[in-house]
Amino acid sequence: MKKKDIFKVVNDPRMIPGIYNYCDRWCERCEFTQQCANFAISEEHFSDKEELDITNKRFWEKLGEIFQITMEMVQESAKEQGIDLDAIDTEAIEKFEKKIDEKAANLKCSYMSKDYIELVKNWFELSEDILNEKLEELQKIEELGLPDSSPVQVIEDLNDIIEVIHWYQYQIQVKTMRASRGKLEEEHEPLDDFPKDSDGSAKVALIGIDRSIAAWGKMLSYLPDHEDELLKILVHLERLRRITEAEFPDARAFVRAGFDEK
Repeated sequence: MKKKDIFKVVNDPRMIPGIYNYCDRWCERCEFTQQCANFAISEEHFSDKEELDITNKRFWEKLGEIFQITMEMVQESAKEQGIDLDAIDTEAIEKFEKKIDEKAANLKCSYMSKDYIELVKNWFELSEDILNEKLEELQKIEELGLPDSSPVQVIEDLNDIIEVIHWYQYQIQVKTMRASRGKLEEEHEPLDDFPKDSDGSAKVALIGIDRSIAAWGKMLSYLPDHEDELLKILVHLERLRRITEAEFPDARAFVRAGFDEK
């Protein structure tokens, strides 16, 4: 893919500008893929299945090509605006960013979202046999063909629940950290009346929390004998949701391009 191809995609009137900035990156479940420049570029650039495999050399070659094109575009844009990239004090910027990162990591919503990653990891490690037994039980019920039962639907539900939990397991922390970092940067350089990136990132984190709470709630309905362990996770997520909403009171009202526009 060349620069002209990227410009062609970005300038396509069918695309929703910036829709990819505040999404959960779950393209397979998104209704806006045909209006997303990021998705279109990825589909074009990574057209071969092997190129989507991060263990494949071709993936990294393709990714390197994208980075190279992006850098060229940044340099050209800077030149047009009369900005000398070589004159920028990168050392001072790195020190500032390190300080911001440290402060962001110490915000309660940031470290609680990090703790959530471990809660999920530990639960699945300890509950692998429980889940396998449940699935085997459902498969036996399906084989017996018992009336008034829908084991296939339950199996599909459980697989979906697990998929949702794993999808947001790490993303909540990534988005929460980005929101926390953004808030600290915005305090350093106020954006006046512009929508805040921190609120947009926090909204994506909150959506991930909402969907994770729903998924764990369904898990509890299928595994009522493990209420104590599951409630511990649900309580943690509910606390994280409230703390994030308190830290970013305008996040829920943030309007994401495409997703929240009528």
